[in-house]
Amino acid sequence: MCGIVGYIGKRQAAPVLLDGLKRLEYRGYDSAGIALSDGGEIRVIRRKGRVSELEFARAFAGTMGIGHTRWAPHGAPSERNAHPQSYGRIALVHNGIIENASELRKECEARGEVFSSDTDSEIAAHLVEEYLDEEGELLRAVRRATERLTGSYALAVLCRGRREIVCARMHSPLIVAWGEEEGLAASDASAIAGEGRLACVLEDGDFARLTMHGAEVFDKDLCPIERPVFPLGAEEAAPEKGEFRHFMRKEIAEVPFAVESTLKALSKGDFDALCKVLCQTKYLHIVACGTAYHSGLCLKYAAERLSRVLTEVFLASEYRYADPIVPENTLTIAVSQSGETADTLAAAALAKERGSLVLAVTNVERSSITRLADFVLLTRAGKEVAVAATKSFNAQLAALYSIAAELARLHKRPTKSLAAFPVLARETLLASECVASWTPYFTGARSVFFLGRGADRCAALEGSLKLKEISYLPSEGYAAGELKHGTLALVDGRTPVVAIACDEAVADKTMNAVHEVYARGAAVFLVTPFESLCAAREITASVLIPRCEPVFSPMLSVIPLQMLAYHVALAMGYDPDKPRNLAKSVTVE
Repeated sequence: MCGIVGYIGKRQAAPVLLDGLKRLEYRGYDSAGIALSDGGEIRVIRRKGRVSELEFARAFAGTMGIGHTRWAPHGAPSERNAHPQSYGRIALVHNGIIENASELRKECEARGEVFSSDTDSEIAAHLVEEYLDEEGELLRAVRRATERLTGSYALAVLCRGRREIVCARMHSPLIVAWGEEEGLAASDASAIAGEGRLACVLEDGDFARLTMHGAEVFDKDLCPIERPVFPLGAEEAAPEKGEFRHFMRKEIAEVPFAVESTLKALSKGDFDALCKVLCQTKYLHIVACGTAYHSGLCLKYAAERLSRVLTEVFLASEYRYADPIVPENTLTIAVSQSGETADTLAAAALAKERGSLVLAVTNVERSSITRLADFVLLTRAGKEVAVAATKSFNAQLAALYSIAAELARLHKRPTKSLAAFPVLARETLLASECVASWTPYFTGARSVFFLGRGADRCAALEGSLKLKEISYLPSEGYAAGELKHGTLALVDGRTPVVAIACDEAVADKTMNAVHEVYARGAAVFLVTPFESLCAAREITASVLIPRCEPVFSPMLSVIPLQMLAYHVALAMGYDPDKPRNLAKSVTVE
């Protein structure tokens, strides 16, 4: 969840670290800090809040340093709990969770050591300091310390009096890179993008030593090892907002491009090897979290309707503890935008242990999920900066619906092509501009309900999540028919309802729910391709979207829901790009 960056070289480190941390802020923004050195004393600067609070440190001297932007798993957001954490000669930054922190802390305190924070991360600094005298080398001291840690970590460590940075990885992403007389490390390639640099991804159990001469990588036994190397070009860098006020609005505008790019990439051969597996697949299991879980529900509905292939969708955080039954000829699809979601990685690994082939659907090449999976379908959404997923969801649908269409073809149940969806998405974007006028009904709401049936329910769940994430309004997505089984008791004049009705076969049934909530005083907003429904007296306002194959309709119907969440957040004075308590990539359990 946190973002880390390290630099050693000829240049002043502070600007490199701060620029890198700004690109990593999507990973957490509760607090931030840097540590600087020239090989002697270490200067630590930390602040509660966003990286911008550290701008004053840009001019501080030091050609070596580490930086951190924090999402707080242990210890409240504060300056004392911000990273880098230090003890004795050691300063370090950490992404992950040390699960045996309480036990180790008691052990250190029994030796008379005093802690200056409430974080689990400070434990690692104490352990490295303890082993430094015994081992003599920082690399060996870090290795000794990590042997004591249970949980997940990506570490970058400085030591007073030494001109090197030592890194370690276990269940948390970490990239090292090198250029002309410099070495770098980061949680994400975007933080250290630049022409002329080479990089590699550390694997679990790896260590690295960064010096002005580059990077050395070692295995768990500290034997030198080579990892696949790739050029780190400027294209890896985080995008700019351009003409848009926020990244989220820009990324919604990029939905048609994300869908088009994904469909084109898939048509060029990503399916060749996978199709052989799909021919033998009797069951689909989908493991995912959050928005990706909703994309999995969309696939379940489409796959079962179009091909009659039995499909189950599991919350990855539950799957790994549920002792799942994995029948023969099951294909497990692990969906993760970042490819680093800890629960999804663990679920996919368990599925493999139980004999399933694993297909990864992700937006990030060279992510952990791509190295775990047997097959990979890359979505082509481009870098998504806003924490709330928008274009990446639509790109996931493009990939997953392509699987559903291929299964239908293999089962001699052909369906309509997905090729028209980029154009339809552009039309939907234009139609969705009107939702900005809906915001007065939502800003004073006590709660919000999203309703739909079949595939429309999947869109309702995602629309509800978007609103919760960035406006902080209590919201739920429901199957429209379930409303009367208890939830209707919560509906009144302060409960706006958003109904999605894109399937003609069940649209009238959804409108029954509209009648029910209207009779209780709710304002009702409708997303539909049917003009006749928009004219109903119960409808306060509506978005008329293009018609398409009903099973694929969430690809379009979710767009006005994304726009609604964005405008409501703005109207309530919130930053839609960086919602409180959330991070883009959830790399801890």
